[in-house]
Amino acid sequence: MQAFSFVRALGVDRGYLAMSKAFTKETDGADDDELALPPLPAGGKNYITPGGYARLRDELLDLIDNERPKIVDVVHWAASNGDRSENGDYLYGKKRLREIDRRIRFLTKRLEIAEVVDPSQHAGSDQVFFGATVTYLDDEGVERTITIMGIDEADTRESQVSWIAPVARALLKARVGDEVQLPTPGGVRHLEVVEVRYPLPHPT
Repeated sequence: MQAFSFVRALGVDRGYLAMSKAFTKETDGADDDELALPPLPAGGKNYITPGGYARLRDELLDLIDNERPKIVDVVHWAASNGDRSENGDYLYGKKRLREIDRRIRFLTKRLEIAEVVDPSQHAGSDQVFFGATVTYLDDEGVERTITIMGIDEADTRESQVSWIAPVARALLKARVGDEVQLPTPGGVRHLEVVEVRYPLPHPT
């Protein structure tokens, strides 16, 4: 699916699709360079949880429906006030508009290739799959807990790691009681899986 057709599929084809070329043509190349996507393993998919997908989709819709139209109005208003080269509102508006358009393109591309996986389908399992919250002991006896998430949603501040992170890839498919090896620059470390948890299915 092409980027614009994806936006149409969301039911939003007004603000973004009608954007003026004058606002984007000067930086299209630079913006595309900054859209380099995090690498996936060969043949890999862009797994994401339902919650993560919903958050990215909501952000995209808010940018298209609310944020972008507001900045477009500011830029139009500022442009009507005379000399653009010394017009702070105009210059800031153009910069912010480029940032918004860059983010819209990024989110559109990521949502197009996303594969939503519901971790609750593994509720009750003691094996590590995508979406699992895993508690493990390292070879120094330190206990850690992480949740394996999608590339676009993992937040290290919440002890979340992407499923392509080395520790996640070492733990995937292991079961409670298994010991896995984690290659690191300082040598191979050994991790013992202590607990595996999944969110419970939502009642239907």
